[in-house]
Amino acid sequence: METIKLRLMIPPGQKTGSSALEKICPYGTRPNSLIGEFGFPEDEIAAVKVNNEILPLSEELKINAVLEAVPLSSPEGMMIYRRSLAFLLAMAAKRLFPEEKLFVGHSLGNSYYYTFLSESPGRVFKETEELKEAMLALAAENLPIATGFMAYGEALQLFRAGGQDDTALLLEQRNENAVRINRCASFADLFVEPLVNRTGLLAKFDLRPYHQGFLLRFPAIGGGGKIDPFEDSPLIFSVYEEYKKWGRIVDVRSVGKLNRLVSQRNIRDYIRTAEAFQARKLAEIAEQIYGQKEKVKAVFIAGPSSSGKTTTAKRLSIELMVMGIKPIAISLDDYYRESGESPLDENGKPDLEALEALDIPLLNSQLLELFAGREVKLPVFDFKTGKRREGGGRSIRMEERRTMLIIEGIHGLNDALTPQVESSLKFKLYVSALTQLNLDDHNRIPTGDNRLLRRLVRDHQFRGKDAVWTIGQWSSVQRGERKHIFPFQNSADAAFNSALDYELSVLKFYAETLLRAVKPGQEAYGEAVRLLAFLENFIPIPPQYVPNQSILREFIGDSEFKY
Repeated sequence: METIKLRLMIPPGQKTGSSALEKICPYGTRPNSLIGEFGFPEDEIAAVKVNNEILPLSEELKINAVLEAVPLSSPEGMMIYRRSLAFLLAMAAKRLFPEEKLFVGHSLGNSYYYTFLSESPGRVFKETEELKEAMLALAAENLPIATGFMAYGEALQLFRAGGQDDTALLLEQRNENAVRINRCASFADLFVEPLVNRTGLLAKFDLRPYHQGFLLRFPAIGGGGKIDPFEDSPLIFSVYEEYKKWGRIVDVRSVGKLNRLVSQRNIRDYIRTAEAFQARKLAEIAEQIYGQKEKVKAVFIAGPSSSGKTTTAKRLSIELMVMGIKPIAISLDDYYRESGESPLDENGKPDLEALEALDIPLLNSQLLELFAGREVKLPVFDFKTGKRREGGGRSIRMEERRTMLIIEGIHGLNDALTPQVESSLKFKLYVSALTQLNLDDHNRIPTGDNRLLRRLVRDHQFRGKDAVWTIGQWSSVQRGERKHIFPFQNSADAAFNSALDYELSVLKFYAETLLRAVKPGQEAYGEAVRLLAFLENFIPIPPQYVPNQSILREFIGDSEFKY
């Protein structure tokens, strides 16, 4: 019998006294047969890294490999847990309501929003309770979840018969002979990414009615497996719902429907429509600000990485100028303290994402001077030297009644940034890429993936960084967002959705080449493979179709704006 050599990486502090365990195993060995040898309790392992690629524990191993457990408590493990809960919910819904169509919606904090096609408010509470009980029963059964393959025609028939129209449409635009699926008992769904290997691991969740549907709630990343008390986000929900409604109106709610427009050569009309809709929403925000022009002196714009804050600020400035407002742009990046004065992170390096990294007294004193009609000289921070440029930058003065500051930076929504400025003088705008597009009926597109692909392309186009560098930075970026941005999003006066539902098909044009350059020996390989598999679902759109004032140009280049 043919054999393979496996090297199991053991976490520090285990009794083995070694950081690795080498084994000769039969060809086709599955990691779940080795689950007791990874140095973790069996119920704390979500999946396994095989030569840095994250795979299910039921995967057959056919090459020599280095294996490393993916703990449920890790960020990767928690994302696997969330996807597995979504699978469990779809399975429970199919058992309870076989004639209903379940649709995953958007995220809302540590929750996913779901609806049934025929949902009515009077049924939500009863259905939610029944679904929760069914999910807990499935978890108690501790059923195995396996991955396997199904013939293309059989998979297409399965999803059509099950009413999963968006999944069937997605498959119609693919041509692989064998379709990978996840299966548990008699239930099967499309494989998108690995799931946990048994339902018994999925007991930590909650369901609660919300608006016309319900929320699937799960533990926060780094939250110790606990489900935090629910915190509503009405502003973010309203933006999502508005875009979901628009998606239904133009009949582009899923990737399959987007691909159909591309294949039928109707995508340029859709791009113009999507850009016009986004421009209209920005104009509405400008009107909201203009309505408060007698009070508001500064617009603070904040949002997570690669949300398009810079282009949003530039386009908002144009909208305000149309109304007679003279905007003056200020970047919070120029208020960084010099390198020796910055706070340090847990690794002893300057923490540029901490609020304390900014010179808050200088910012507040200059804002008060400007509001009083006096002239100030703005600082200019040089990131190469870690110091402010000697002599400073431009001098500015606010003209009475007509001038408004446009201030961009990650801490813009945090009132601790401007403690000396009255709230009535500030208008706070939250910007994020909140795509309404779903992959199919049961699989959503994470906004983080949208932004990561934006950043990956931008870092290569304008900063000379490769995919390994960008992916390596991403976990730190996300930690900073969870700490410094997301907790303050509900304090915003308005939210702007910078996502364009066609953009992933454009980003694919650039990102695939960058991701294929990441090799199996590199730590970023698993994430690169995951993103490549995700992008396989999209038919590419030529970059020349993107308008020159589009937010997308901030990331791919050739924008009319200067950055």
